[in-house]
Amino acid sequence: MQRKYWYIILAIVMALAMAACTPQEGPQGPPGPEGPQGPPGPEGPQGPPGEPGPPGKDGVDGVSFEPPQYVGRETCSECHEDIYARFMKSGHPYKLNPVVDGQPPEYPFTKLEDVPEGYTWDDISYVIGGYNWKARFIDKNGYIITGDENAKTQYNYYNPELDMGNNWVAYHAGEEKPYDCGTCHTTGYSPEGNQDGLPGLIGTWAEPGIQCEECHGPGSAHAEYPMSFAMNVDRDSAACGDCHFRGVPEEVDAKGGLIKHHEQYEELFQSKHLALNCVDCHDPHDGVIQLRKTGEQTTRTQCENCHFKEAQVQKSEKHASSSDVQCISCHMPRVTKSALGDPEKFTGDIRTHLMAIDPNQIEQFNEDGTQSLSQLGLNFACRSCHVEDGSAEPMTDEELKAMANDYHTAPPAAEEGTAEESN
Repeated sequence: MQRKYWYIILAIVMALAMAACTPQEGPQGPPGPEGPQGPPGPEGPQGPPGEPGPPGKDGVDGVSFEPPQYVGRETCSECHEDIYARFMKSGHPYKLNPVVDGQPPEYPFTKLEDVPEGYTWDDISYVIGGYNWKARFIDKNGYIITGDENAKTQYNYYNPELDMGNNWVAYHAGEEKPYDCGTCHTTGYSPEGNQDGLPGLIGTWAEPGIQCEECHGPGSAHAEYPMSFAMNVDRDSAACGDCHFRGVPEEVDAKGGLIKHHEQYEELFQSKHLALNCVDCHDPHDGVIQLRKTGEQTTRTQCENCHFKEAQVQKSEKHASSSDVQCISCHMPRVTKSALGDPEKFTGDIRTHLMAIDPNQIEQFNEDGTQSLSQLGLNFACRSCHVEDGSAEPMTDEELKAMANDYHTAPPAAEEGTAEESN
C-alpha cells in the first residue's frame, strides 16, 4: 500500500518536471528579410481575349520619296544665270509662245507685229514659232488658224540670203487643225487632256516651248537639294533625235523638191557622222542663229579640225581663195525648207546634215520626190551656186562631175629628173 503511494507521488513529480521543461511561446518578433524568388510555376491556361486597348503613338517618319516636279525655267535661272541668258537667245524656248493680255510675244533678233487677216491679237491664244523663220497662230479655242480655202495664215520672215519672205502664205487652208505638236514644242508634255481647257489643244504641258527641264528632266529635287540630286545630262544624238526627226530615222522625207524641216537626226543616220554626238559640234544652250547674229563661231568645232587633209587640197583655185566658199557651202548646202525655198535654184532656208558628196550623182531625190538620197548630189552641192542667175557661172552635168571627182585629192608629185640630163 505504501509502495503504491510512492508510485503516485513519483508520477506527479515527473509530470511536473516535464511541464517545467516545455518552452513557453513568447510575443512574435519582426519579419525577417525576404528570401530569393523561387522558379516560376507552370503557365496557366490562356484566358479569353480582352477589349482592344487605345492606339499607340505614331512612329517617327522615315525618308519618303516624292517624284520630282517641274519648277520652270525661272527657277533654273536663279543659279544658272549665264547659261540661262545664252539659252534665252536661242530658238528652243520659242517653239510655242502664249499671248498675254493681247500683247504679241517678244523674241530676240525678230519682231512679230501682225496677225492673219480678220484677226486681232485679242483673238490669239498662242503663236507657234516666230523665231527667225515663220509664225503660225492658234485661236482662242486652241485650233491652228487656217482660214478658208483662199486664206493665208502663215507669216514668213524676210530672208536676206534668199531675198525672199516678208509674206503671208496658206497653211492647210480650209481645214480644221487642232494643235497636237506639244511633244516637240513644249516642256513636260502629256498627251492626256487639253491645255487651258481649250478643245483644240491636244494634251497638256508644264511650260510652252522647249525649256530647261525638257532636256534635263523635272528639277524640284535638284532645286531643293542640288548636292544630292543631279539633273539629267544626255549627250547622245538620239536624245536630240527625239524631236529632230520625222517619221523613221532610216528615211529622209522630202516634198516639193526640198527636204522637210527638223530631220537632222535622219540625215546624220545616213552617214559616218552618226558616230558623233550632236553636242560635239553644237552647244545645246546656244543656237546657230543667235551665234550668227552676234558674230560668233556657230559650232564648237569646225570641219577642218577633223578633215584637215581635205582642207589643204582643193581642185578649184577660186574656191580656195574665196572667203565666201567654206566647207559647209558644198557639204552642207541648203537642201531643207522650213519656211522658204526655191527648188529651181536648188536652195532652201536650212542647211542639211547630209554631208558626203557623191561626185557622180546629180539628183538629190528619188523618182517620186518623197525621199532624199543618202549622199549629196551635185545639183545642191554645186548648182546652188552654179545655176542661172546664181552667184557662179552655170556648169553642165559633165563639167560638175569632172570638177567634183578627186576634188580633195592632191595631184601626184612631179618625178625628179636625173642629176645629169643627156645631151
